[in-house]
Amino acid sequence: MAECVNKALTELTFGRNLEPEVADCVFRELFEGEMPLSQAGALLMGLRTKGETADELAAGVRAALKQARLVPNLSGKRIDTCGTGGDGTCSFNCSTAVALYLADMGHQVVKHGNRAVSSSCGSADVLEDLGFDLSTGPDDVAGVLEKDNFVFLFAPNYHPAFGKIAPIRKELGIPTLFNLMGPLLNPARPTHQILGVGRPQVMRLMAEVLALTEVGKAYVIHGAGNFDELTPFGKNNAILVDNGTLTEVEIDPSRFGFAKAEPGDVAVANREEAVRTLRLVLEGKAPQAMLDMVALNLGAALSLLEDIDIAQGVEKARAKVAKGLSREY
Repeated sequence: MAECVNKALTELTFGRNLEPEVADCVFRELFEGEMPLSQAGALLMGLRTKGETADELAAGVRAALKQARLVPNLSGKRIDTCGTGGDGTCSFNCSTAVALYLADMGHQVVKHGNRAVSSSCGSADVLEDLGFDLSTGPDDVAGVLEKDNFVFLFAPNYHPAFGKIAPIRKELGIPTLFNLMGPLLNPARPTHQILGVGRPQVMRLMAEVLALTEVGKAYVIHGAGNFDELTPFGKNNAILVDNGTLTEVEIDPSRFGFAKAEPGDVAVANREEAVRTLRLVLEGKAPQAMLDMVALNLGAALSLLEDIDIAQGVEKARAKVAKGLSREY
């Protein structure tokens, strides 16, 4: 095992891609907890500096899922709204708002997430303050989903192997391969997905990995302003994954009548403001730029789940967001 780690680090030193068998071996070593933290840090930094490949990312996903606590007894459509994070924007929790609106509209949502790593406002942080249970285990997911249409899958409960890697991620303090892997590791294995990335150069990579999974339809998105969500700041780039077929599309908010906004219009400073803002968003009372951003992403999700045009999805989403949720948090 140590031999494959040394080989991987040597290859990365010269900026070379890892061969599939080396990638499989090195990630198996990493997730089994046999790799020293110093080598793990070098591996993550080397991959980030070189640029991760589809083979390397897929190897990491395979190794992580072998160690994961997967959710049993699920059927039917279920969606996740999860970004890679690491875009440095610390905007309000748009993907969390979208997930709760979808559940309120009758769609089953398996929201996979964690506390903040490179920002101050992770999905687990705000949902905890809204009263959601972060301790739901794999065997309880089906029942909670049937009852509420929404369940939060707190990543540390399902990926214990990541606990061995968390210290080095925190010390590095930059987005790594694991920011890319997170949205690909939902233990409930969603059939539909909105997957946002903060770096446009990894869009195709993420779409290719998604196309190899059981995801039926998904959008991989990179928003204007370098956000990992669709934004009302300008034209957004997306790749539609439809049963293994990839199609590049442009999503222009002006086409749907949204007023142009700026990144500062959707920013929050800390966890307290993030929670307060999310409550306003869920009541349909937040600043218009935030409501527009939710409607744009919600519309995209509805188009996947309901097999409708994205314009129809956005129209339904705007009407829903204007009213707010049917319950209070």
